[in-house]
Amino acid sequence: MTDRIPIAVLASGSGTNLGAILEAASQPGYPARVAVIISDRPGCGALQRAEAAGVPGRVVSWPGASERDAFTAELCDVADAHGAEIMVLAGFMRILAPVAIRRFPNRILNIHPALLPAFPGAHAVADALAHGVKVSGVTVHVVDEEVDHGPIVFQEAVPVLPGDTEETLHARIQAVEHTAYPMVIDAFARGLVTVDGRIVTWVGA
Repeated sequence: MTDRIPIAVLASGSGTNLGAILEAASQPGYPARVAVIISDRPGCGALQRAEAAGVPGRVVSWPGASERDAFTAELCDVADAHGAEIMVLAGFMRILAPVAIRRFPNRILNIHPALLPAFPGAHAVADALAHGVKVSGVTVHVVDEEVDHGPIVFQEAVPVLPGDTEETLHARIQAVEHTAYPMVIDAFARGLVTVDGRIVTWVGA
């Protein structure tokens, strides 16, 4: 497929969602290609996946919260340098400064292991179990200037089973993430999703 939409994937950890995205992008007809993988952690699994896939991997080191604006601007510069039109956060454990929203308006996606607005933050799976919910799930949303707050693009429920631990529930949530995220990226790259304020519309839905 020609003229595939270039995306930048930001990841901090092992890169399991990145792996699913790379696998999808390797399939004929997929409308997006991973142009660059950016991490704040040298040597992390995500960068190892980048090397294995033959995709450029770049490190933008975290300088501390007082330098968040400069850090975010550098991330955007790297994405721009590789022609990225969409930024995809896949286990990226830093909060972006507002400059990213201005430079990639409605073009930054994030995936979260809960049904937002319930259980935002870095401990969503543990928080869901602690609250005794019967259903958790996955949310893909557009990033705005608040944490885990932007317009919701897609959600899928994952039941909480008796005896679930954080590890077992997270594993089932990740299995859903690995299908959902490439699907949403596909839709964005094809122009099938529009965002107007907090209103998300799937074209043809």
